[in-house]
Amino acid sequence: MILASLFFALLAAVLHIYIFTMESITWTKPATWKRFGVASQADAETTKALAYNQGFYNLFLAAGALAGAGFVALAPEDPVLAAAGWTLVFSSCGSMLLASLVLALSGRKYLRAAATQGATPLLAVVLGVAALAA
Repeated sequence: MILASLFFALLAAVLHIYIFTMESITWTKPATWKRFGVASQADAETTKALAYNQGFYNLFLAAGALAGAGFVALAPEDPVLAAAGWTLVFSSCGSMLLASLVLALSGRKYLRAAATQGATPLLAVVLGVAALAA
């Protein structure tokens, strides 16, 4: 179960890096802002700074999940490094999961995006807790 948890943490990180790319790099391209439900190019320009900032939140969550998974995977015999790794995995993936719940509560039109954003961190957390409890 440890490998499965780390696999889902890595998938969650990759997804959040992709979200970072859209929000912080390609936000003003029509394909990106339309995906986020922005009404016009002018609105995309107006919200560019907000999206840029939000994208970095996603990147930092991804970095935490990647570092945590790396610590757990590379140091199975070092309990301190493993504890640090699990702390990063649970903190980063837990934050991703909670953010997806906030998104889901924002309205029915966001349920699909929330499910996409929250599924992999949920599996990482549940499988990680199960692995550590066993």
